[in-house]
Amino acid sequence: MDGIIQSMFTFIVIVEIIIGWIGNGFIALVNCVHWFKRRKISALNQILTALAFSRIYLLLTVFTVIAVSMLYTHVLVTRRMVKLINFHLLFSNHFSMWLAACLGLFYFLKIAHFSNSIFVYLKMRVNQVVSGTLLMSLGLLLLNTLLINSYIDTKMDDYREHLLYDFTSNNTASFYRVILVINNCIFTSIPFTLSQSTFLLLIFSLWRHYKKMQQHAQRCRDVLADAHIKVLQTMITYVLLCAIFFLALSMQIWRSELLKNILYVRFCEIVAAVFPSGHSCVLICRDTNLRGTFLYVLWWLKQRFTSWVPNINCRSSCIF
Repeated sequence: MDGIIQSMFTFIVIVEIIIGWIGNGFIALVNCVHWFKRRKISALNQILTALAFSRIYLLLTVFTVIAVSMLYTHVLVTRRMVKLINFHLLFSNHFSMWLAACLGLFYFLKIAHFSNSIFVYLKMRVNQVVSGTLLMSLGLLLLNTLLINSYIDTKMDDYREHLLYDFTSNNTASFYRVILVINNCIFTSIPFTLSQSTFLLLIFSLWRHYKKMQQHAQRCRDVLADAHIKVLQTMITYVLLCAIFFLALSMQIWRSELLKNILYVRFCEIVAAVFPSGHSCVLICRDTNLRGTFLYVLWWLKQRFTSWVPNINCRSSCIF
């Protein structure tokens, strides 16, 4: 019974990964084609394109780890292999989280309205703020890598340079739990907190704007209010998916004994994969250019399919 459930969980994770590849690949392809045609690309599309590539990389890394863990169970891995696996997971997850946080920061600085002098200064230099945030995240990435590598060096000496690839032993489960604690509780929580903060500030900005409209007896919504609502609709889904992703990562560090249960690990992977896969679908639906291109592609595929079916029917009738 456990084998059937495990296979079902693995199938769900792979389906989520495929959906994520298609969605993020579509975003990256459309933006790159527009960039090639127009010879320029907006700051927003730059963030979306980089975010799409980072998530493709993240999903590819997760798929590789799952495939290797299924094909090669109870395999001893060396210090170099442990560092390589953790680096790819760390690197891809880092940029996926920080680029998503920068997307929320970009929306916030572009749409929100505050009279504070610091906010006005940042709003006038939104591109520099986003670039500076990404540069700052590189320092955190370096620090995170150094901490995890130093921990791996220390523990691998105790394990005589070899470690089981899966979580069936107590040593392996506790070993990877500490890595998850360092990565999630310390470093992943920073972009997560930034995303939640910009979302709350955007809500506060909309509330102040509506309050000002009521004071001036304006019954109709203006352009600024519409922009607030459109961005909030996108960010609400993003914040919820990001919270689910962070919760799934936190669930894995609750107790090291739980990591020895492959069904529990697969369930956490299902929950975590919703964020990089589902958010790409939300971005396609909310972005006008991406949504229009996606509908055109669906229409083109429908036209091709309807013209292909009669040809098959004609050939069948000729045969009989």
